[in-house]
This record gives sequence, C-alpha cells and structure tokens, in this order.
Amino acid sequence: MPIRAVEPQRLYRRIAEQIARLIRRGEYKPGQRLPPERDLARQLKVSRPSVREALIALEVEGYVEVRVGSGVYVTQQRPATRAADPLPVDTGPFELIAARRLLESECAALAARHASPAQIRRMKAALAAMERDRRRSVMPLENDRRFHLEIAEASANSALALAVRTLWDQRTGPLFLRLEHHFDTPDLWDAAIAEHSAVMAAIEGHDFTGARAAMRRHMDAAARRFQRSWSAGAPR
Repeated sequence: MPIRAVEPQRLYRRIAEQIARLIRRGEYKPGQRLPPERDLARQLKVSRPSVREALIALEVEGYVEVRVGSGVYVTQQRPATRAADPLPVDTGPFELIAARRLLESECAALAARHASPAQIRRMKAALAAMERDRRRSVMPLENDRRFHLEIAEASANSALALAVRTLWDQRTGPLFLRLEHHFDTPDLWDAAIAEHSAVMAAIEGHDFTGARAAMRRHMDAAARRFQRSWSAGAPR
C-alpha cells in the first residue's frame, strides 16, 4: 500500500469531529441542546474560542443549529450521506483574527510612516463607503476589505500586502462568515466603523505608534464581539 501524506488537523476540527461522532452515535439526539461552551471547553481541556470554532464548523456541516439567545442544538434531520462529508478546512476565525492583529497592526504603523496623499485619500474613501453602506443597512464587508487592503498597500511592503490579502481571502470563507452572521447587528458595525476611524486618524496624523495601537484595539474588539455568549443568561 502506498504511503499517504499525513495532514495535520487544526484543533477546532479535532473537536468538531469528536462532537460529530457523538451525534452520529446518538449520544446527542436531534433537537437536543448541547452542553454550554464553557462545559465543553472544560471537558475537552481546550479554550472556549476553539470550541466555538468547532461548533461553527458543525453548523456549516449541518450537524447543529446555533440559536443566539438560546444555545446550540442538534439538527432534527440531516441526510445520512452528510455524515461522511469533510468538515470545512478554513483557518479558524479566532486564529485568523490573531494573525491579522499581528500583521495589520504593523501595516498600520508603516502606513502612518509611508502613505502618500493619494493612498490616504483612498483609505478615507473606503471608510466613507463603509459609513454609506451602514446608513443603507447594507453589510459593509466589501468596503471593510477595501479599507484594510489600502492600509496594507500603503505599508510600502509588498510581501505584507500579499499576506494581508491572503488572510482576507480566509476572512470571507464559510466559517468566518457564519460566525459573523450570528453577531451581525447595526451596533456591531457602528463600533467597527468607529474603530476604523481611529485607525484612519492616526495614519493621517502620521502617528505610527497610535496607528499600531488603534489597529490592535480594533482586532481585540472584533475577537470580543465574536466571543459573546449565544446562550440566554450564560456568562461570557
């Protein structure tokens, strides 16, 4: 038998596959609510963000339904053929945010040093487009991407710009979009736009230390928003 390459599995996928096996064996019945994230994390000896990533993967796969304000439930009906389907292979959303925090904070600092007047105008135009989207009740994801990529381009480092673009390709994958869907509210985007405005002000003011800090605050706030409890009355 030929030797096959061994593919490393991300932690959230190992967690998801363990829960999926329990569902397939009937240990969690259709319609049953899964234990709270904090309990699953304690039992599995992993972080709550890793559990959340696993549950989102299971929702994309069709094993569970996330009901914000109530909890996570095993789906009532799932075609038998789905049990053998592979789970999504996206980078986990919280890993992605952590990577973006490292790279994009430095891009923001470099942009504060190197951005040309034309690049600053393009960043401000992207931010203004986000604000227009928000007023029209349109999810401003495309202009959000545009804003961050303009900052990366203004870093004057093409390798960093390419890395940020690659991360944004993952940012629009099914796991991140499904997680964001559960928390997508006008308040979320109001907060995000205000954070972008702080980054923009620091870059325009050529404050490289302030730009780095503002981008880190934005990424940290994004992670906190996606870690809010989705169970009614459950502690965060």
